[in-house]
Formats: sequence, C-alpha cells, structure tokens
Amino acid sequence: MSRVVTLGEIMARIATPGFARFQQAMPGGVNVTFAGAEASIAASLAYLGIDAAFVTALPQHAIADACIADLRSLGVETKHILRTPEGRLGIYFLEHGANQRGGNVIYDRDGSSVAITPASAYDWDAIFTGCEWFVISGITPAISRNAAEVSFIAVQEAARRQIKVVCDMNYRTKLWRWEPPLSARELATRTMKTLLPHVTVFVGGISDATAMLGIEHNDDLHELARQIVSQFPNLTHTAFTLRDGSTSAAQCFSGALYEAATGTLHTAPSYTITQIIDRLGAGDAFTAGLVFSFLQNSTTPTAISFATAAGCLAHSIEGDYNYSTREEIESLMQGDGGGRVSR
Repeated sequence: MSRVVTLGEIMARIATPGFARFQQAMPGGVNVTFAGAEASIAASLAYLGIDAAFVTALPQHAIADACIADLRSLGVETKHILRTPEGRLGIYFLEHGANQRGGNVIYDRDGSSVAITPASAYDWDAIFTGCEWFVISGITPAISRNAAEVSFIAVQEAARRQIKVVCDMNYRTKLWRWEPPLSARELATRTMKTLLPHVTVFVGGISDATAMLGIEHNDDLHELARQIVSQFPNLTHTAFTLRDGSTSAAQCFSGALYEAATGTLHTAPSYTITQIIDRLGAGDAFTAGLVFSFLQNSTTPTAISFATAAGCLAHSIEGDYNYSTREEIESLMQGDGGGRVSR
C-alpha cells in the first residue's frame, strides 16, 4: 500500500468533562488528549492499515514526547517530526455544546514550534520518499505567516514530485489573524488561492468553499463544485461534507463527491445522528476515508459512501481521532447502523 504524508500542527486538547462550561470546570479536572486536523487524518489512516506519516515541529520536552508516543501507538510514522529548541506546544480548550447551546473552542497557539519553524528546516526529499498522497488543511496556513509559507512550499514540493495533494479547507474564523488589517476571510481567501492550484482533491463544507473562495452558493451543489473546478483546473475531485442539525446533539450527516473528468456529482446516504458524543474530528475522519478509498481504487460512489460512513462513526467517539475499523465502516455502509452489540 502506498504511503500518505500529512503536515500540520498537533496540539494538546483540553476539554471540560461532560458538558460543563469552562467556568464550571476550572479550577478542577479536565480531559487532556492530543489533536490536530492533519494528525487526526494520519491517525485514522494508520488505524485503517495505511502507511501514514505525520510531519510537524514540536518542542523538546516530555509533553511533546508523550504526544509523539501517542501517535506511534496508533501506527503513525513520526520520524520526520522536528524537535526545536524554540517554540511551544499549541493548546486548544474545548467546551462541548448541548441542546441548543453550541460548542466553543479557545485557541492558544501563538509561537508554537510549527508556527515559527521555517520551510528550510524540513527535509522534503526524505519526507516525500515513496509518498503517493499528501494531505494538508487550511488550518496550518492560518496560524502564522511562516506556517503559510511552509504550507505553500510543501504543496509545491509534493506537486513537483507528482504526488497527489488533498486540501481539507477547514476555515477557522478565530485564526487567520497574522496580517492586519485584513479580515480573516480576506486573508484566508488570498492565501488559499495560492495553494489550490497545486491541489488535486478539494475537501470542505459548503461554508468553507463560499467563505474562502468567494463563491456565491445557491443550493446547487453540482454548480458549486463546477465553479471550484473552473477556478482550479488541476482538481480531479471536489468533496463536500454536508450537515443539517437542529441541536448540538442531533445532526444529519452526509457527503458529496464531484468527479471533474465526467462532470458527475455523487451523494452518499444521509445518517441521522441523535446522540453526538464528540463532533470534532468528524471532518478529518471523512477526509481520511476519502484518501483510503482512493488508495483502494474505489469507484466514486463507493469512495464517498466510505468517507461519509467514517465521518458518521467519528461522532460516536470521544476525542479527535477516529478509532473505527474498516469492517465497522463498511458494515455501516451496508446498512448495519442499528448499534447492536457484537457478541
């Protein structure tokens, strides 16, 4: 099986227990795990049996050691993670939503190792040896000017080696603050439009596409996909996660995949999720499922069905990583979503 490389920031995720608000939980006990979009994608792929590597920069201390050990325990290759004398481990704080109250994320990422480490510090030849797919997200270039430059050089290096590039847009309005007075949306649009000409597969929600690319959406998903491909003709596929929810706990989750060569749009079945355990990382699981399917040479309908089922199951697992097996995902695809006990 071919090798997949992802690059981005991994952080300590500090979550309040249950559905407690920050003020209720602190001071007191919190749940600490590790998380980050590209790390989550690598973890999902490794859990599915793929040769997946994660590239980042981390400080030289015991918490970063624990972070790397956690990735290795899932089978993720970590040998190209840089250890830096300067910089810090980024953090994000999470308060889960409940009922009509949405969740809340507070970022503490300024000055992280990956935000300040230059592109010249990475050995791109070694990183991309044997690589068929490279995955990055719109979060990494959002954290700092330097990280945006690293992202740009990384996609260029991958494309120069004819490696297929997946970009999960992941628009984060609380980031994209490194060039005032530009708004987050203006900075994101300008930056991502320099990356996307090198990208093979676009992944995002409808709001990601409209916010970052300046495309007006009129509920015609096929037309939206067509407009994205017309702007970036190197794209072979455009994938969307589709959500429709009435509360924090109840969502309908689906996906769609546009194939540029044929001009066809394939939509996966919609899953009604009535008890969300943790929605963070579901989009990462979707992207990982899509890359996994491409590695399997799956048909377009199968690829989007697998990715959507993977994203659905991720809602049932606490933390950002999707601990779902291929068998569980394929079982859900085949209609076994009743939650019966396996015994």
